Amino acid sequence: MSEHNEAAVNATTTDAGRSGFRPESVAAVSLATIAETLGIAAPDGSHHKGVTGITLNSRAVEAGDLYMALPGASRHGADFVPQAIDAGAVAVVTDDAGARQLALAGEQPVPVLIVEEPRAAVGRLAALIYRSQPADGGFPSLYGVTGTNGKTTTTYFINSLLRALGKTAGLIGTIEIVAGGEPIPSLLTTPESTDVHALLALMRERGLDAASMEVSSHAISYHRVDGVMFDVAGFTNLTRDHLDLHGSMEEYFRTKAELFTAGRARHAVVTVDDDWGRKLAEVADIPVTTLSAKDGTDAHWRVASVSARGLGSEFELRHADGRTLRVHTGLPGDFNVANAALATIMVLASGVEMATLQAALDAHDPFTVAVPGRMQLVSTEPASVVDFAHNPDALARALEAVRSPVEGSRVIVVFGATGQRDQGKRPTMGAIAARLADVVIISDDDPHDEDAAAIRADVLQGAEAARESEHLTSQIIESHPRDAAIRLAVEMATAKDTILIAGRGHEVWQEVKGVNLALDDRVELRAALTSKGFSVSTDQRIES
Repeated sequence: MSEHNEAAVNATTTDAGRSGFRPESVAAVSLATIAETLGIAAPDGSHHKGVTGITLNSRAVEAGDLYMALPGASRHGADFVPQAIDAGAVAVVTDDAGARQLALAGEQPVPVLIVEEPRAAVGRLAALIYRSQPADGGFPSLYGVTGTNGKTTTTYFINSLLRALGKTAGLIGTIEIVAGGEPIPSLLTTPESTDVHALLALMRERGLDAASMEVSSHAISYHRVDGVMFDVAGFTNLTRDHLDLHGSMEEYFRTKAELFTAGRARHAVVTVDDDWGRKLAEVADIPVTTLSAKDGTDAHWRVASVSARGLGSEFELRHADGRTLRVHTGLPGDFNVANAALATIMVLASGVEMATLQAALDAHDPFTVAVPGRMQLVSTEPASVVDFAHNPDALARALEAVRSPVEGSRVIVVFGATGQRDQGKRPTMGAIAARLADVVIISDDDPHDEDAAAIRADVLQGAEAARESEHLTSQIIESHPRDAAIRLAVEMATAKDTILIAGRGHEVWQEVKGVNLALDDRVELRAALTSKGFSVSTDQRIES
């Protein structure tokens, strides 16, 4: 689901999201304490009002909740105060506009607390109410991963390595949320701060030792990780994406850099293989460990001696002082070497002894782990892969990773671009595909409310311009809908070719003009392969 959401008052909440995110036992916090935290006068009777939950969504209110009535793009949360009160909200926090709206509606049966920027107060109130990271400890160690590409895989790697170390680990990210029970499908890369703090409290209640979390730039901009303290924050890379929100790469960087400050994290591990990583290592105001997966880059830890191991790689991590760790991953691509390296050093930075870490790496296979829709292998002949690559850098890396050394083999790629997002990257992605693939099939991603044909035209323009100006030999085809494009790719493939279905990864719905259409690239690819008589892989260990 897109991170470009209106205020959460208008978001859909499932039963799993409503009950699955919260701890079972929450000690009531008085409204007087909440008012003090907000720096405002306590309403009459505050000492007798106890709050046991907090939400931005009137449809998620439970008895005893504080309802945060925030301004939205088209409607104000104050519109939904009656529903929130009917569901059991004991108080409302809103801004001046919301308070005026409530006053016009008549006297409210619950206290209304007024603050200038209620959105900025949500995180610290959620931390207070759920006691997610209490001063006396007892809460899980928390690892946060940010960057443009690699966040999901790195958090899965961290989670898997923690389990190899004998720890009970949770996960908060793009694909799913794991808090010691059944996984809950995720709607946002990083949930709202109310859910984040409730999840951390739930993990503490269930006795989890640690958790890894994806931290998107949207999460930082929209205050979703306010009030959260990460033990270790990790940085993967920064490439063009989300400029529709941030406007420029400098602003995108500044948003990411906020995670690496003393109020949000205790230690940083920064990959310094691009200029943005090197800049981040310089400006972070917390202790920084640097990491490089490229030759010739100075860093505390460097990837060295990389060699093939099955589909994946084995390598060494060498510290500038001579210390060495031996690591391997079953996942293809140099970027997964970098992801595995970052996960390893982040866990090391949390205080795990090197000998203990090495023993876990040797005894287990933590970096050959299922990460749905991330370089997920669906068949081997032809090699057929589904990946989430949806920006220029990720698409280039994926195409380079799947190129086979077999003579005469081709790379066939199916991809598109998302509607109502950064339009400038569309021709760039088309050009990349024309350079790195032999057959380029341009189709639809999630058009949202934009005209799908216009999106495809932007991508096609970049592909065809690159083919003409650079004298490329790639075949460029426009095909839609997407399931037809996937079938076309399989029809064109021989057993020695590689098919890459890029852009949507784990997603199971395609949004077109406000309608969610069932579409899972993995399901469509398996069906097309089976129909043509190809075998489909059953080795789930190498799903990434």
